[in-house]
Amino acid sequence: MHAICGLLGASIGLPALRAMRAAFPGAAEQAAEWTDGAVALGGADGCLAFDPGASLTVLADVRLDDRPALCEALGVPRHERDGLADGALVLKAYLRWGQDCANHLLGDYAFAVWDAKARTLFCARDHIGARPFYYARTPGGFAFASAVESVLAAPGVADDFDELSVAEHLTGIALLSTTRTFFKAVGKLPPAHTLAVDCAKDARADAPVRHWHPEQAPRLPPATDEQYAEEFLALYSQAVADRLRGPDPIGVHVSGGLDSSSVAALAARELRGQGRPPPLAFSWLPDLAGRPPKPEHAKEYALIDAVAAKAGLKVQHCAMDSDDIIDLLRRDGAFPGAMAGTEDVVQGTAAAQGVGVLLSGLGGDEGASFNGRGTLESMLLRGHWWRLAAACRARGTGPWRFLMDHMLPLISPAMVLELRRLRRGQPLRSRRGFADPAFKRRLRPRPELVPRYLGVRRTQLALLQGAPHANRAENWAASAARHGIEYGYPLLDRRLLEFALGLPPEQFLRGNGTRLLMRRALGSVLPPEVCWHTSKADPARQDALRDAQVLALPAIGEELAARTMPPARAVYLDMEGLLANLSPTRIRAGQRNVQAYNALSFLDW
Repeated sequence: MHAICGLLGASIGLPALRAMRAAFPGAAEQAAEWTDGAVALGGADGCLAFDPGASLTVLADVRLDDRPALCEALGVPRHERDGLADGALVLKAYLRWGQDCANHLLGDYAFAVWDAKARTLFCARDHIGARPFYYARTPGGFAFASAVESVLAAPGVADDFDELSVAEHLTGIALLSTTRTFFKAVGKLPPAHTLAVDCAKDARADAPVRHWHPEQAPRLPPATDEQYAEEFLALYSQAVADRLRGPDPIGVHVSGGLDSSSVAALAARELRGQGRPPPLAFSWLPDLAGRPPKPEHAKEYALIDAVAAKAGLKVQHCAMDSDDIIDLLRRDGAFPGAMAGTEDVVQGTAAAQGVGVLLSGLGGDEGASFNGRGTLESMLLRGHWWRLAAACRARGTGPWRFLMDHMLPLISPAMVLELRRLRRGQPLRSRRGFADPAFKRRLRPRPELVPRYLGVRRTQLALLQGAPHANRAENWAASAARHGIEYGYPLLDRRLLEFALGLPPEQFLRGNGTRLLMRRALGSVLPPEVCWHTSKADPARQDALRDAQVLALPAIGEELAARTMPPARAVYLDMEGLLANLSPTRIRAGQRNVQAYNALSFLDW
């Protein structure tokens, strides 16, 4: 992710633009600036591109995939393609297709095109939101940037909190919106959307328009298991290769799970084929320094070791310690925007070794390695009872167990009561947290209901387009930007997602087997014990995090209790309940640690 920011309208100029750039967190980048009196744009070197003949300027944080096909469609001569930056290709796409250009672009991007002839700023964000795009109305204008801090530094943008977002966060609910932030004045361009801002209308922005419609992904033609697996592996390998364009060394996450392990193995294979050094691999587990792991943690370490041996990787373990947690919560409390987590230590370790691109297995659970949720419910309601009975027998699930696990959540009395309360305008019951009770009653934060969907495709679509998924990718990108790192998510590649959405359900769930497509396709890439490992539990990581919290959270509680004046944001919190929960006894017992963590990440302490 490269920092970009811009201003349109009345209060523009290079001093205002530089104030926005100065507010960016993390590593400083060489500046590129441009203004024509109506708009000012700035970002890292290479983010600006121009077409003087068409009076077009683009500011882009972009990495385009399948460049040969795009160049062919745009009629770019072969001898010019290698020297053409991605931003310049975005301009050519806009010149060719206008505001429909995002439909023709593959990759990760957030960009703004200034069309001087039309006096319009056209903004777009990629299909999953891998690159952030925040914006705000200013007095007579419009400001945007890839960091919330930068937008707040624009002239006339207030930093008042969006109290509903605060209430949701403090009650332990993942941010439920793809358009809101913690600040009332700052919004987000949702993933897979474009936005047109008309300078002739006092920089008034039209409503965002969706440009990617995953529900329209066509069903794939019938094929054998082997044919599906072969096509998937080719697409997956290309998705990984497309994200290795950065300078060496490349970094990869490794957890021992199917998704991150396959990304790491394919990256190592591709880099080896290019004659480049292998990627640097990082896990979230504690470094044992030669000591044997605890018996309950041995499997987790063994899976990572097996991946490393097969792919020729050296894995660095870098779990958070108590000091890391204190520093992270203090930093997030100073600016509640992108809440970081355990990945922050990996990012810092990778950045210290020169890693600029870090690949992750994020997104596999919603796409190609989906576990088939919704299949059994769909069989029942469609009358495919013999198939359902066979599937239940294969899974060792009796009729009562099936009803309890799969059907009752669809008609849950608790969910029905919540929906009735919502219709009557009554406050909804939400998860416990540390929001001030009066504040929570006034805001009525929505509950984090976990819906059940009928059918594989519906469930995948709901997960892919849900706010928690988009916000996680966005938060990781923003957190990594503080360390000068750009994330790559091969399993969220648009081509790969559309392929997964077109598959028949039995490629994900058949009999007692789940995630079958991935397992078949990666048989030659991963060790068998990793490829066919069925548990997603990670006790070594979880126990290490809990041990660090046992030391860090009570220390923070003591610091807060010793203050003569409470922090300014304490008005939003149940401070008495929070401080009581930060006692060593309760933290050690694991009581409400997640909610306490959320509260401290917001509190300015």
